[in-house]
Amino acid sequence: MKSFFQLAPWLGAATLLAGLFSPAVAAPTVETRSLEARASPDRLVFAHFMIGIVEPRGRGDWDEDMKRAKAAGIDAFALNIGQDKHTDRQLDLAYNSAADNGMKVFISFDFNIWKKDSEAVLMGQKIAQFAKYPAQLRVDGKVFVSTFQGDGLNVRAMRDAVGQPIFFAPNFASWATPSSSELDAAFNWVGWLTNGYNRAPSRGSSLTVEDGDRTYKNWLGGKPYIAPVSPWFSTHYGTEVSYSKNWVMPGDLVWFNRWNEILKSSPPYLEIVSWNDYGESHYIGPLSSKHDDDGNSKWINDMPHDGWLEMAKPFIQAYHDGANSVNNYIKKDQLIYWYRPTLKSLNCDATDTTMGWADNSTGNYYNGRPNGFDSFEDAVFVVSLLTQPGTVTVTSGGNNPITYSAPAGAFAQKIPMGVGQQRFDLSRNGQSVFSGTSLKDISNICPCGLYNWNAYVGMLPFEPFGVLDSTALGMFSKGLKVDCKPSPTLDGRGGAAAPTSNPPTGNPPVDSPPGPAPTNCNGGTVKKGVSENFKGLCEVSCGLNYCPSDVCVCTSTGAPANTPWDKPAGCPLPGLGDGYKGLCSFACGHNYCPPTACTWDNCSTK
Repeated sequence: MKSFFQLAPWLGAATLLAGLFSPAVAAPTVETRSLEARASPDRLVFAHFMIGIVEPRGRGDWDEDMKRAKAAGIDAFALNIGQDKHTDRQLDLAYNSAADNGMKVFISFDFNIWKKDSEAVLMGQKIAQFAKYPAQLRVDGKVFVSTFQGDGLNVRAMRDAVGQPIFFAPNFASWATPSSSELDAAFNWVGWLTNGYNRAPSRGSSLTVEDGDRTYKNWLGGKPYIAPVSPWFSTHYGTEVSYSKNWVMPGDLVWFNRWNEILKSSPPYLEIVSWNDYGESHYIGPLSSKHDDDGNSKWINDMPHDGWLEMAKPFIQAYHDGANSVNNYIKKDQLIYWYRPTLKSLNCDATDTTMGWADNSTGNYYNGRPNGFDSFEDAVFVVSLLTQPGTVTVTSGGNNPITYSAPAGAFAQKIPMGVGQQRFDLSRNGQSVFSGTSLKDISNICPCGLYNWNAYVGMLPFEPFGVLDSTALGMFSKGLKVDCKPSPTLDGRGGAAAPTSNPPTGNPPVDSPPGPAPTNCNGGTVKKGVSENFKGLCEVSCGLNYCPSDVCVCTSTGAPANTPWDKPAGCPLPGLGDGYKGLCSFACGHNYCPPTACTWDNCSTK
């Protein structure tokens, strides 16, 4: 977990703009190639990986992340290490897993932990300890090494202790290290719009990542530059933990805009911040990636970011090839969308634990809301990745639907945020391509009593996403002032988790639900082109030989599951169409009543 200090007044992030791009031609077949197989070792993609939170991790957990990252085109993990007791064991697992899965890794020393004035030799010894592993990233035959901060380190003593050449690419900065002569390259951590001092922009002080790019490049004088790419920054630790961090920096469309800027500037290296720094909300790895909890589960539970990794895939391929546009790398139609779970005007001060104390001198607190909260837009952000032009319709809560034309290629749009369900539709020539309702509503209730400026990221067509396990929820309840269940409420398979309360009692309905059903169906799913919000309903109901063909498709036949109808019939949530009636009646009667679609409340009147 990073904790920042004052930074130079030029650091910042990408300007928030919606992109317009030329139509794509037919997408080529693009394969993920190993680092060794590519013609040039330039344009490598790293992802920052926090070792400090993975004590419970085993070899299989590492394999999952390595495979997922490699499939996305990521070349290497930058393994951020402190001095935890489990560090060496986890490094050993990571290096061996990387070797077996075609990935590279390298150490990134975290100078919130390492002592730059007395531990340079220990650092060199640590580098030497793992440099012998086959998965160690090397550039020009030298062992690649990086850091988080660390200006003032005795670089010469560290190099001497390694005993072999290293390619040293730290997160030093020109204002703290005037000469870059001892470095081989440098990494800029700050991938967000800032005021130049690690806080959100303020009036008269707004600096972009591109400002940082220019300053680093000028300082390096032609040496390689590692450019940051990050989707978000939000952290909300309070007095329930041993430290307090409560600030945000505007994300909005920075993930989309920064990738397009990267394709134009084509730096020799880039680093995604981050794979699994959950506490700062800029993770792109799955919530199920094995880790423990330092309190961040309060704002990351039910907030998957898998869609951001999915969006990055064609951009990474284009970057590897040196292309200046992503459009020819888009091989299938997708919508990636994200939004905060509440409007920024929502007042959570009565229950938010960060009200324990206020230190406005450091900008950590602002009436309980995170510092910089007003720098975000109340908007739903949608990125379309299309093989052909299409029409996108977004219905945000109770707002009127907004329809716009999206060109072939990559295109971003923002829609005013409304409380309630979030629905997305893609059509062409008046025919639906796909549609779906997000599993996460925008609410007018403080989630677990807290301010939450994290983003929920979804995608269509729906893809399953990971959820937190009990270890990753270990500190969920600590410090909360409301009763909030420490478990996921969304089903990453596409449905909703079981209700948190028992259904009402009563006799099961006598009449069969409406709608046709195939004979002997014992498995099914949602019909292509129909909202993914039906997915869980179709899977449960088709498995019990009720598979209405207007929204579901039977995928297997045989003896259906022997599940009794022993609960009351359900009914659709207000505003949902007639297609939900039979399924909600049937599935709720069999004790599956997903809260994104159905209810048991007041059904006799609906």
